[in-house]
Amino acid sequence: MMDSESGSSHKRQKTAERDLDCSNASRGVWLVKVPKYISSLWEKSQPLSEAGRLKITRNGGKTDITFSLSDDMLKNTDGSVKTDLPKEHRFVISNIAHQTLAVFGYENEENGNDSKPGKLVLGGHVLQKGECRPLADKRYMDLKRDMILKASQPERQVKQLSKAVTSFKPISDHKHNIEYEQKKKAEGRKARDDKDKVMDMLFAAFEKHQYYNIKDLEKITKQPVPYLKEILKEICNYNAKNPHKSTWELKPEYRHYKASEAAE
Repeated sequence: MMDSESGSSHKRQKTAERDLDCSNASRGVWLVKVPKYISSLWEKSQPLSEAGRLKITRNGGKTDITFSLSDDMLKNTDGSVKTDLPKEHRFVISNIAHQTLAVFGYENEENGNDSKPGKLVLGGHVLQKGECRPLADKRYMDLKRDMILKASQPERQVKQLSKAVTSFKPISDHKHNIEYEQKKKAEGRKARDDKDKVMDMLFAAFEKHQYYNIKDLEKITKQPVPYLKEILKEICNYNAKNPHKSTWELKPEYRHYKASEAAE
């Protein structure tokens, strides 16, 4: 019998897990797709580092939005500034008049040194959806060129050695080849059981399932495949078409063999 107090406590806990914090429902956010190199910089940066700065200008009825990566993002470990990544970008805004988008997340619950995801939180509703694109300047062109050259290089290359490599010892055969040959020889030496015994194993298997492929029947009977196929051709039909392609099933006269034996 469950204690009423513990039962209500458990119920409150389950209800709290399903609760959604909507305190930020009126908060407007932007959903922006950024290049991979920017997301990598942000993941490696310090929590309070400046990501970059937005500049919004209006030219008549048109709005131009530019984004500039901060110097903190472009700094190397030695303090020098990266010159191989684009710094200036522009935002291309999409129309979301017929979409309703929102941001959700979890509040981390601190438990000593560990943190686990807590209550589900509504972060806000999406006001603008856009894409951050780098300007087609020299930095971006150099970056694309390096990416294309890197992708075109083969993973394996032939190199000329000035002297013999002594750390590598050649072998006459590889391990997986040896195991395959041993398995093949073991299967070739399988002893043929009595035909009636094999048929009993097949009938018992087909009582559980209607369709089997040859590999499953080979594992069940532990018989050589050529010998097993000879017996299957006598009592089974082979399905060469869908939906049960490449499987065997009992012939109609054998499908209810137990009932037939009882009648006889």
